[in-house]
Amino acid sequence: MKRPAVFLDRDGTINEEMGYINHPDRFVLLDKTVEAIKLINESGFLAIVITNQAGLARGYFKPQVLEQVHEKFYRLLNEGGARIDALYFCPHHPDGKVKEFAVECDCRKPKPGLVKRALNDFEIDLEHSVMIGDRYKDIEFARNLGLKSILVLTGYGKGEWENDMDTWKVLPNYTATNLYDCLLY
Repeated sequence: MKRPAVFLDRDGTINEEMGYINHPDRFVLLDKTVEAIKLINESGFLAIVITNQAGLARGYFKPQVLEQVHEKFYRLLNEGGARIDALYFCPHHPDGKVKEFAVECDCRKPKPGLVKRALNDFEIDLEHSVMIGDRYKDIEFARNLGLKSILVLTGYGKGEWENDMDTWKVLPNYTATNLYDCLLY
């Protein structure tokens, strides 16, 4: 049976936006992130993280570091009684300096490749799914997949919303101060 999903951006939505996270100590969850993901878990929706990680292509950190960061993320969620059902990341950037990741791909948001992978792994009801993120590219990503979108005003969200929204081709369906607040609707 198909289930809807909440697709979540990582940096600036789940954890503090601080540029490239090149060490697990720099991965800091935003307030009420664990509680928010627990709400998703309790709702029956799948909780799926979709994140661009161009720092791999740019050589700012190695794959083992990203693995350690995600292990810390899983541990913090587990300690709070929450879980994500899957985490998909794009390691690519066409201007990268690490050859294996310096490519054009279909998985770098706002392209749909990461959700296509999720659709292969889960029976997802896309019509009732939603994308939550802090960047315009997350809103574009949602539009490209026919998803509803929520822009959170954490990370880059508030600045992009206040400074750039008049240039956006598509607006989010909703805005919220943070991940937890957007799930209270």
